[in-house]
Amino acid sequence: MAGRFAPRPTRTTVRGGETVVPAQGVPLPRQAAAPGKVRVYVPDGPLELGLVLGPLRRGPGDPTFRTMPDGSVWRACRTPAGPGTLRVTARGGEVRGEAWGPGAEWLLEQLPRMLGADDDPSAFVPRHRLLALTRHRRPGLRLTRTGLVLESLIPSILEQKVTTLEAYQAWRLLVRKYGEPAPGPAPGRMCVMPSARTWALIPSWEWHLAGVDNKRASTILRAVRVAARLEETAGMEPAAAQERLEVVPGIGPWTSAETVQRSHGAPDAVTVGDLHLPGIVGFALGGDRHADDSVMLRLLEPYAGQRHRAARLVLLSGRVPGRRAPRMAPRGIERL
Repeated sequence: MAGRFAPRPTRTTVRGGETVVPAQGVPLPRQAAAPGKVRVYVPDGPLELGLVLGPLRRGPGDPTFRTMPDGSVWRACRTPAGPGTLRVTARGGEVRGEAWGPGAEWLLEQLPRMLGADDDPSAFVPRHRLLALTRHRRPGLRLTRTGLVLESLIPSILEQKVTTLEAYQAWRLLVRKYGEPAPGPAPGRMCVMPSARTWALIPSWEWHLAGVDNKRASTILRAVRVAARLEETAGMEPAAAQERLEVVPGIGPWTSAETVQRSHGAPDAVTVGDLHLPGIVGFALGGDRHADDSVMLRLLEPYAGQRHRAARLVLLSGRVPGRRAPRMAPRGIERL
């Protein structure tokens, strides 16, 4: 039955699924700009850009992420060396990265890790037919490692206990208003997210207009005040990184796991405290649509060390329970 049912468009399924990357088509006209720095990377196995980079996109209108009809994926990042824009294309078993801006060299240096070079898919041994079939059908799944912590932490905080639409809208509005234009010939309206100092200077009413309540805004402000210490965790083991992140009030296991899954490529950082994930995993692996975190962790116990990969394969399988209740309505606090 795997693959027969399309996942519901919740934040969980979008996060665990993929970004659709069009097949290589007619090259698009590029605006005049200085040539970018180039690096060619040959992965040691199958690689699907949409599966690897998909978790980095925060909604279809994400100003920092874009897929283009010519088959390219664009990212606008704030690196330790400064803002940078990265264009990634895959063709004929090799990946070409082209980058612009002060952060160009850093982005190209990190390109293999971002595409899962540090990931070891062979470490995953499926013990359930559904997961074995899904892995066979999607061999290009690799876990990305960006090496950028705040880039994943801030949107994860925005996603705390709100609907998908609210979280994505807040990220889009704040990045477009307080970020800066992406360097190089990036597609229209792409932006680099604000610096830690800029996040700290956003007025309270602007958070409200973006639909962000005081609790989430305050958590982001506490995080950016110790941004340097949090970015240091990129060189730590995922468990130690999560422990340091959770020292900041307002950052718990859900947020820290969502962060290190992207910044560290953590294969075992399973998300607990999610509204949908326990029921999806419970239904797929145990037939229990009402599973809670404890049941989910028990079902994932045979995959210790690879539980995040197992959860992503569950989401990719399309084996999800049918909806029995209306979706949660956005609160729309910006209208109050």
